[in-house]
Amino acid sequence: MSKLTGKVAVVTGASKGIGAAIARALAAEGASVAVNYASSKAGADAVVEAIVAAGGKAIAVGGDVSKAAEAQGIIDQAIKAYGRLDILVNNSGVYEFSALADISEAQFRKMFDINVLGVLLVTQAAGKHLGEGGSIINIGSGVTNLFPPESAVYTATKGAVDAITRVLAAELAPRKIRANSLNPGFVETEGTHTAGIVGSDMAAGFIAQTPLGRAGQPQDIADIAVFLASDDARWLTGETLVASGGLR
Repeated sequence: MSKLTGKVAVVTGASKGIGAAIARALAAEGASVAVNYASSKAGADAVVEAIVAAGGKAIAVGGDVSKAAEAQGIIDQAIKAYGRLDILVNNSGVYEFSALADISEAQFRKMFDINVLGVLLVTQAAGKHLGEGGSIINIGSGVTNLFPPESAVYTATKGAVDAITRVLAAELAPRKIRANSLNPGFVETEGTHTAGIVGSDMAAGFIAQTPLGRAGQPQDIADIAVFLASDDARWLTGETLVASGGLR
């Protein structure tokens, strides 16, 4: 039997990149997966098609995590389709890098609304359905150990995610629900390609400082997410796992 047979998972921001890899990996281990997207329905549909083609179960679920009604709707659609919820992966996130002089209120609010408020709203909605053995996995970032220049707002949002995770772990422990942060280092995704990070001096610097000598791939993160979602991680809660190839 696969590690997650009979489980139901919601993965936010799963139309591409790390979220898509996590959705596919959870499904490969037997979970039924709600693949959330904010704008890229085509991307989410492609992830669902790949899961179904491999013999898994998945649906695409639209919704903006930073809006309470839509966050609730994401969870409601998963419950309607599968009748339960066991795993929540809060992966939705955005990043922009700006020098201190260029930070704007709009940029601050956009990143905090999606990266921080979104985690709280979706978890609040999911909390009504998660039961004993439930697992919450918040996707943070290795920037909280690196503090790169021009990342003040983004790093602040991910520091908040780490703190929220520890609070949730304590608050939900009496219900036997676990909460952990999974913080990737530099990972090659569609997003890092589009942003021009892959192939840049910044990327070269990160790789040069990475003991394992390469950029991460989405599957590297997805496999750890499967572990955290499974009973193999039953004694882990309130932890921050930095998946960075040793980059610090």
